[in-house]
Amino acid sequence: MTTQTVSDDSLPHTHHPVSPAEIAIGVVIGRTSEFFDFFVYAIASVLVFPKLVFPYTDALTGTLYSFAIFVLAFLARPVGTVFFMAIDRAYGRGTKLTTALFLLGGSTAAIAFLPGHAAIGHASAILLAVFRMGQGFALGGTWDGLASLLALNAPQHKRGWFAMIPQLGAPLGLIVASLLFAYFTTILSSADFLDWGWRYPFFVAFAINVVALFARLRIVVTPEYTRLFETGALRPAPVGQTLRAEWRTIATGALAPLASFAMFHMVTVFPLSWVFLFTPERPAGFLVIEAVAASLGVVAIVVSGRIADRIGRRRLLGLSAVAIAVFSGFAPQLLDGGPIGETVFMLLGFVLLGVSFGQSSGALSSSFSPKHRYTGSALTSDLAWLFGAGFAPLVALLLSSQFGLASSGAYLLSGAAATLGALWLNREVARTIE
Repeated sequence: MTTQTVSDDSLPHTHHPVSPAEIAIGVVIGRTSEFFDFFVYAIASVLVFPKLVFPYTDALTGTLYSFAIFVLAFLARPVGTVFFMAIDRAYGRGTKLTTALFLLGGSTAAIAFLPGHAAIGHASAILLAVFRMGQGFALGGTWDGLASLLALNAPQHKRGWFAMIPQLGAPLGLIVASLLFAYFTTILSSADFLDWGWRYPFFVAFAINVVALFARLRIVVTPEYTRLFETGALRPAPVGQTLRAEWRTIATGALAPLASFAMFHMVTVFPLSWVFLFTPERPAGFLVIEAVAASLGVVAIVVSGRIADRIGRRRLLGLSAVAIAVFSGFAPQLLDGGPIGETVFMLLGFVLLGVSFGQSSGALSSSFSPKHRYTGSALTSDLAWLFGAGFAPLVALLLSSQFGLASSGAYLLSGAAATLGALWLNREVARTIE
């Protein structure tokens, strides 16, 4: 089977046929913009908000408060999905995507103007929570179906390769966010950075969202995409109907990637908080290490596509979960091993993350009936991020601060166990990943 373009000669072609390569570019741009927003907020949750919004408490407690607000976006995201799916059905994908991305960019830009506790007291934390929920609510509407469109056009023997493409947005977004914050923390004094320097990455996030909007709209309004929408392959079905018809697949799809999603925060947000709070190292140095490690993660994600096409996505997910379980046994010792240990932790962690994360998203999308694939895939993504990643920084930091770093390894181990359990308990459904 060879790669085909998505086209229909019966439709008037105001655009040339959309090739898988063009879809891939749209997917990567869209995911990079979303993850850039994500990491800009996550890094600020460690470096900025504890001092700006919660200066009345100690650094650890302030960071835990920041991570508690961090969770709100993941809780709001499924609600946004329900709302924007209704917008999609009533007014179309272009309207939904435009509204959602401007809300996402607006919420992100609003954070850039956030007054601190010194100016407005506890209202600062309330505003931060509102803006964070706005980000999560908007993310529920940014599901454009392009990842599903890419999967529908993937040749049988290259499903793993096409599956990894949307995942590239995560390390790319992290690289840009980390280097931006590293730059500002290096060239500015602590006072200037906390006063105004941290705000610039949030303005950049808004600009990137605008670029991503046009890149994605260019594809979703094409006749080819419309044909798939009208035939039901990418039609937004009612959420309640989808849950009743596809709950088993949604549950399996949400649990299967928990190992990689737990790993996701264990090598991105959590280690930054630990190093910043419990070591004398400057954050800029660790942010650069994080960017370098994320570059290695990009390579690992690409490699995961090749491996998955040789041995199957289900087997790769299982093997990577086992590898993550093994890593959880010595990861805390590495993170607590000074600069060398931290570097090894990040590099090895991102290799494991890339191999696992590269195949974790949409692993069961082909199991959905065409009628429910669009909505079911969106709900599965929402729930996987909520249970696998939303609480990870808060729980990992809380456990580690109370019981030592070894407990963060136990948290990572639980994610690996959940993935292996989901694959084992749902073997009949999981076979469709192959």
